[in-house]
Amino acid sequence: MAEDESFEELIKYLKESRNFDFTGYKRSSLARRVNRQMQDAGIVDYDEYRDYLEMHPEEFTALFNTILINVTSFFRDAEAWAYLREEVVPELLRNSTRDRIRVWSAGCAGGQEAYSLAICLAESLGQAEFRRRVKIYATDVDEDALTDARQAVYTERELAGVAGELRDRYFERSGERWIFTKDLRRSVIFGRNDLIVNAPISHIDLLVCRNTLMYFNAETQANILRRLHFALEPKGVLFLGKAEMLLSHGDLFKPIDLKRRFFSKVAEPAVRERSALLVGMLPRRDESNPQDLRRLYEESLATSPLAQVIIDGDGRLALSNYRADEMFSLTRTELGRPFQDLELSYRPVELRSAVQQANGERRAIWVRDVEWTRPDSKQWLDIEIVPLNDRAGNPIGTSIYFNDVSDFRQLQRELEYAQRQLETAYEELQSTNEELETTNEELQSTVEELETTNEELQSTNEELETMNEELQSMNDELQASNDELRLRTGEIGDLNSFMRSILGSLEAGVVVVDDELRVQVWNQRMEELWGVRTDEAVGRFLFNLDIGLPVEDLRPTLRRILSEDSANQPVQLLRAINRRGRNIGLQVTISPLRQETEPATTGAIILMDSRPGEGAAS
Repeated sequence: MAEDESFEELIKYLKESRNFDFTGYKRSSLARRVNRQMQDAGIVDYDEYRDYLEMHPEEFTALFNTILINVTSFFRDAEAWAYLREEVVPELLRNSTRDRIRVWSAGCAGGQEAYSLAICLAESLGQAEFRRRVKIYATDVDEDALTDARQAVYTERELAGVAGELRDRYFERSGERWIFTKDLRRSVIFGRNDLIVNAPISHIDLLVCRNTLMYFNAETQANILRRLHFALEPKGVLFLGKAEMLLSHGDLFKPIDLKRRFFSKVAEPAVRERSALLVGMLPRRDESNPQDLRRLYEESLATSPLAQVIIDGDGRLALSNYRADEMFSLTRTELGRPFQDLELSYRPVELRSAVQQANGERRAIWVRDVEWTRPDSKQWLDIEIVPLNDRAGNPIGTSIYFNDVSDFRQLQRELEYAQRQLETAYEELQSTNEELETTNEELQSTVEELETTNEELQSTNEELETMNEELQSMNDELQASNDELRLRTGEIGDLNSFMRSILGSLEAGVVVVDDELRVQVWNQRMEELWGVRTDEAVGRFLFNLDIGLPVEDLRPTLRRILSEDSANQPVQLLRAINRRGRNIGLQVTISPLRQETEPATTGAIILMDSRPGEGAAS
């Protein structure tokens, strides 16, 4: 339970901080995608992940990209699109009463669906007529997806669902990618719209919302469908995805082709026009005798079958008709008394507060189902308290009507009794049908679970397909990098072999040291002179090598070479003892080592040319 509360707090935080409302999404799929992003971040607790989002705002982008599954393609479900092109669009064009045709692609993701619609309509109308008449509104909640959709740039793989001739007609090649033709792209307008909270686009002839509703719970779906119903024109068409059937929304949409998920709008009940005022139909009254007219009003009030009392502006009983007098035992002596002092004000029900409320709010107040027990009978009343105003709108009193609904209540009791009798009569039939009904309910529950599972599997399949595409893209990049690396490795191997051949062919000994006098290169001639293998010498400090060369005599020259920008420094013959213990003379030349990209000295090259039998001066 605590985990559920933490998850809901996280969803609330996303809504408040980034204006993304995920409260209407199905919790199972939403939690699964959030948990996957949390795993990538190495977090297992929702509260901790919320803190992580606050500390790392860039994580919001990754999270929203995970939650908002922008998976789509051109002409996805080819059979349904063929039906749209061959049946729906021609009928829509025939029924259209306006010159303009308005189309809405809700949940357009990367724009493939919107451009598929453009191709269908352009094929039916011709491109010139399409540009003149058609507007396609493509919306989504993901701004990044909308940015990609506006670019209208797609790879060869993404255009797999577009026939070759359509691709050549509606796309222009740009290197390895294809761009939707600019002339028709102007008729497609992209914008952000959240189906849950934003107002729908109105006067739509064709509304395409495919595999979008399935991510929301039932309540949110119903809310969105009411908005889509409002958006459509009376003869508009709704095109949904494979997982969306609208079986429980027959009051809004009826199927045109259920298999391919095309629906038409169910017209709202027509509002009855109000009748003309009866006053205009009555004969003109004679204004010359107002006394007769007043008597007519009074007699009409007095003989009304509906009990009525009138309270004046001072809260006193001003009038009551015969029916009220009979019901509540009112006499002429009570006229003019404060209403609150009369038994009528609190019996059969408290009316004083209701009168104050009606006058205070200036509206009629109903007090219904009032049970009034009298010595010889029981009555049920519906009481209406109506504030009275003059022509200027000033309050002048209150009228109270007492509707005797006892007969209605009696009929209601009789109906309830008849219903109970009917229920009793159907008990045996109900008992017989119980097993079948239970089976039907279980089957329905199983179907709903299978539909939910199918939706989740479809979503998972789309996610896997997206991941497969991403992995394929990464594999292509790695393959290209591997090919380049293999080429470079071969070149380096050839270069190393070439260098070893050069160094091995030289009669002179060659040793290369870095700026710290550590051996980097030690050729074969050096091995023959001193009996030290290359793997023993490379990486060692030159002056630490145990060889018969008086290396200390080279130190000043090497230090000068490394510290100054000097040229080659020949050294006089040095006396040395080779690996066989023989005295030899060496002509030593030291050159500075410089790299092409760095003019400064980074090491030294030492050449040793042996002269057997010759001595040397120190």
